[in-house]
Amino acid sequence: MEEYILKGKDVLLEYAPKVIAALILLIVGLWIINFFTKATAKLMEKRNLDSSLRGFLSSLINWGLKIFLFITVAGQLGVETTSFAAIVAAAGLAIGMALQGSLSNFAGGALIMIFRPFKIGDYIEAQGEQGVVKEIQIFTTKLNTVDNKEVILPNGALSNGNIINYSSEEKRRVDITFGVSYDADIKETKDVLFEVVNNTPYTLKDPATQVLLGELADSSVNFITRTWVKSSDYWDAYFHIMEHTKIALDKAGIEIPYPHSVEIQKEG
Repeated sequence: MEEYILKGKDVLLEYAPKVIAALILLIVGLWIINFFTKATAKLMEKRNLDSSLRGFLSSLINWGLKIFLFITVAGQLGVETTSFAAIVAAAGLAIGMALQGSLSNFAGGALIMIFRPFKIGDYIEAQGEQGVVKEIQIFTTKLNTVDNKEVILPNGALSNGNIINYSSEEKRRVDITFGVSYDADIKETKDVLFEVVNNTPYTLKDPATQVLLGELADSSVNFITRTWVKSSDYWDAYFHIMEHTKIALDKAGIEIPYPHSVEIQKEG
């Protein structure tokens, strides 16, 4: 019994300093990591980085430092860190192969948050979908369509595909084509279209509105109206011009061609 007590004392004397040092290292390390993470978050906030990007980077820094601290504490306790690192690397490789799609989405989310091709509130078109960006997460991005459906896009495909951001510029041009009869007077038609477009409350004075004869089609003379509006007013302007142009053309007696059916009868 005395022999076991002596061995226990020897083990305690040998490992107690290592355990105490490891605990101190862990406590101090966690405090430093917490302090560094908060300081980094404040710095990113001062630099006006996007809130989604700030949260992502803070989380990434925090967990990266904690993993490094855990390996350091394990080394302080006498664990062979080289073999430990090899085990972690092998496990990471196996997990990575099993979760290739998820890792691709993770990498895509990181790229989106770093390069910021769009932000929350932007109206975008990507992967065959259109909508307002509702949320940018690590693995997916959520859109709200104009009829209020939620669309969830994987960030991997999103970051590797074409993205059209309709909100990145302050102005957008509204292009609409109107077809009128060949009997209509060109100058009169242009005057009517100019009046409608320029009286639209959403039309900007600069750049100036254009009304162009775009095509002599099979059954109509096609005019193109081009007017600049604020990006947020695009659809309001579009529908306003469409409605009021029809009213103005009817009032001016300018015909808008439409398909006619002709019935031919043969006398037997």
